[in-house]
Amino acid sequence: MTTLVASAMARPFLEPRLPAWVVPRWFATTAELFDLAPEADIGWFDLYKKSDMAEAVRRAAKLKWLNSIYAGVDGMPLDLMAERGVIYTNGSGINAITIAEYVIMGMLTMAKGYRDVVRAQDRQEWLLDSPGKAELFGSRALLLGYGAIGKLVEERLRPFSVDVTVVRRSPGPGVLGPDEWRARLHEFDWVILAVPATPETDGMIGSAELAAMKRSAVIVNIARGTVIDQDALVAALTEKRIGGAFLDVTTPEPLPAGHPLWSLDNAHVTMHLSGRAQDKMFARSVDRFLANLDRWHSGEQVEPQVDLKLGY
Repeated sequence: MTTLVASAMARPFLEPRLPAWVVPRWFATTAELFDLAPEADIGWFDLYKKSDMAEAVRRAAKLKWLNSIYAGVDGMPLDLMAERGVIYTNGSGINAITIAEYVIMGMLTMAKGYRDVVRAQDRQEWLLDSPGKAELFGSRALLLGYGAIGKLVEERLRPFSVDVTVVRRSPGPGVLGPDEWRARLHEFDWVILAVPATPETDGMIGSAELAAMKRSAVIVNIARGTVIDQDALVAALTEKRIGGAFLDVTTPEPLPAGHPLWSLDNAHVTMHLSGRAQDKMFARSVDRFLANLDRWHSGEQVEPQVDLKLGY
């Protein structure tokens, strides 16, 4: 028999479909998870606070497989998991559709000045001209990060006739390598960040990169707040050295009241809602977990697995 420790929120969806060889233990609070974690052979420890999830993993000395609905693995004790031989499946791709749609929404919102249109409606003011006049048609986008989300972003930009250049390690047409994109930043109207949060990507967009962008360029971040030097970004936006920023992620989260990003007219803050703008996330996650459970029992590989050394 195998002990599964999972959130009570998953119980109505999981319990009727679990095979007989799984013994489920359900937690409703962080304290209950901490108490149950040492029993877990398989863990689904998702909590809002990553630090509490990490602590549960540390307590789970028997853990063989950790599953998560979250794509990001930053803050998790990956070295300890590697040492213990834990397999880690994350939520990569689960939210890719809705996040890719959010990117398109953000780009159109920025291009057409749509926030100003909504505010005019709130004031019951009939605008006589569009506050935004840019078109996606014929524009150029630099896409950093070519996982499940990045691929769907590229696919959805194609019908808009956006010329997309991808940054990735493997060469190909329309591809820049990790050491090539900075020298080409001045060419792009959009810089889209969809990279994993790793030491390599931490602060990858700083003062130098922002200075190299077009004055009209817009940066779209649906990765992690840490991939941008936020102070440098605030300075660039304040001084109008770039066109704008559409930020689904910030540092920290939640963004404190009074932070400059809230009030800058060329910054849009969307409160890390891109992955939540749907009602299918949990159902998709349960279906994937149950399919993986069958594979696990048969000795087959579960997917998608986190590379504990690379951190994604």
